[in-house]
Amino acid sequence: MRTWRALAATTATVVAATASVGPALADVGCFDRKTQPYTSVVDSHLHLRPFGGPGIPLAEMGDYWIQTGVRFVNVYGIGQILPVDSACTYYLDCLGTPVLPSPKNDVENASDVAQTSIDGVQLTLSMTFPDLANPAGILDEMRRLDSAYPGRFTWMGEVNLIKQALWNNGAQPAGLEDIVSWWPFMAELRRRDMPITIHSDLGNDAEPLKYLYLMEAALNLYPDNKIVWPHMGLSNELMTMDPALHIDTLRRLMDQHPKLYLDISWRILEDLYFSHESIRNQYVPFLDQYSSRIIPGTDFVAARKKDFSVYADELDVTSRINNYLSDNAFRDIALGQSYFDLLGLPDQAPPICVAR
Repeated sequence: MRTWRALAATTATVVAATASVGPALADVGCFDRKTQPYTSVVDSHLHLRPFGGPGIPLAEMGDYWIQTGVRFVNVYGIGQILPVDSACTYYLDCLGTPVLPSPKNDVENASDVAQTSIDGVQLTLSMTFPDLANPAGILDEMRRLDSAYPGRFTWMGEVNLIKQALWNNGAQPAGLEDIVSWWPFMAELRRRDMPITIHSDLGNDAEPLKYLYLMEAALNLYPDNKIVWPHMGLSNELMTMDPALHIDTLRRLMDQHPKLYLDISWRILEDLYFSHESIRNQYVPFLDQYSSRIIPGTDFVAARKKDFSVYADELDVTSRINNYLSDNAFRDIALGQSYFDLLGLPDQAPPICVAR
């Protein structure tokens, strides 16, 4: 059992504290919420590659993590990339330009991780290439990646079941027949005990639960797979959902599907929901109750036009909800215990200090 060391915000303290203990791990006492940062030590949802154009080098991102106290990172690519001759880095800046499924980002991520050492940060590589609407070749591509990078990939996703934001760029949602056809690669994920993060919009402002049936189909067909639902199903197309309806829907699904996990990445949750006290007060009891199956993340896309200040802000914004969690939920979510348990890591988050 390993207990990671809670680190101060300054780079000097980070370097001194980690110099003798390896990847930010050590036997320590309790975590004092009054004096130590509320920002999450896990970023389970980070896209190291943008949709197009140059990205931030891994070594530079490593500096960002060290400076902000992030110690565990899921390294996503982006499975749908813009054409190489496109000047765009973000799909919404070039509507009509197709985004096409490709393993390119996964290969480049694996190569970078193999060649770049970041002391004090533990990286998890994720396969983001699958096109869930055309699943026939997914298992074969998994094997090709495994052959090139044996044992390196231990997660799948973020992959898109339905993402309305991509429709103007030619992306197609998966249908019920497609979901049935996932079984070969889902069986392989079960064999490996490997989580999969599935982006699936709940609906839109006109019909908040319009697409819920798609995620329910996946959960019902693959009850033994560890499925992570990012952003709790919310999106820019669903900005005004009744919190009570949202929470009741999630609670029902969490109770029915014990291997369903929620990812609370992306600042949309804070900006549109958690930042409003009356709404936040409805979500906090839910997060406290299911904290062992909730993981944090930024949803940062590492395009070269961004810098440290942008990442630090995204981490801060997506971590603000941590301030309102119970001690047990804070340990699970902000300090990483739910993430460690999901991946079967030996790491243990420290207990929370008891006020004297």
